[in-house]
Amino acid sequence: MLAVFIQTLPFFAVIALGYSAGRAGFFPAEATAWLTKFVFYFALSAMLFGFSASMPASELFDLRVALAYLWGCALVYAIAMAVAFARRRPVAEAAMEAQVAVIGNTGFLGVPMLVLLLGEAAAGTIILVLAIDLVVFSTLLTVIVTLTREGRLSPDLPRIIGLGLLRNPMIVAMVLGLAWSATGLALWQPVDAFLVLLGAAATPGALFAIGASLANNRAERLTVAGWLSFAKLILHPAAVGVAALLLFKVEPFKAGVLIAAAALPVAGNVYILAQHFNIAIARVSAAILISTAISVATLPAIIALFAN
Repeated sequence: MLAVFIQTLPFFAVIALGYSAGRAGFFPAEATAWLTKFVFYFALSAMLFGFSASMPASELFDLRVALAYLWGCALVYAIAMAVAFARRRPVAEAAMEAQVAVIGNTGFLGVPMLVLLLGEAAAGTIILVLAIDLVVFSTLLTVIVTLTREGRLSPDLPRIIGLGLLRNPMIVAMVLGLAWSATGLALWQPVDAFLVLLGAAATPGALFAIGASLANNRAERLTVAGWLSFAKLILHPAAVGVAALLLFKVEPFKAGVLIAAAALPVAGNVYILAQHFNIAIARVSAAILISTAISVATLPAIIALFAN
């Protein structure tokens, strides 16, 4: 475990550097927003396109991996909603807390960190997790919130969801990459070099942006945020692990990558959704801050136990 902790330490050190810069006012919220936009639209998208374009679709989509991840997520999602209902929270808040419990920072932390630590063979599983998070669970939350607020599903909902997916550069990059992969053609060398060069900025840029964005978060509503952090960092990888290793018999390496991906801290895009719907903003913000801080210890331990 110590060796894995030492390997992950530089990643968390960059996050800490971004956090320090944000807290000191050297890197204000406006700068963080622009850096995040650069990583989101350009660097990370280039990295995802490069990975997707170099692997066949069969390597990316493994039915057992997808079912194991969905089963683990569904279990923790149900537990988180049940706990929220026991506290007499409304359906929309319960769904947002469930989102916190199952959506990890796969794009900004998982793709850069786990691919570098575990090798490019892990990329297909990580991209599949990212796709499920973005497509399945973002859609599910939107549907639940719409139903609770309007009492019905709007005819415009499919169009709104579809446009939202099309405007997400990570999804577009993955789809275009797979489309290119299907042609069987290798990328032109200058294009490949361009993608590698631009994609190399994703890791430090994303990690620094995570830290700087955390500087603006506040640790409020600690009891609920602590429970949600426990659900994300412990219950989620445990449920995914049971599904992958025992129920769906996923091959060991992919199962380890899947468990490591499930052990990632709460994703920043959950906070964006909380702001967009104006639901449980303080709880979500605190859970992101707490889970990211605690994952410095939990993530290396889980990687050491399973992913290696």
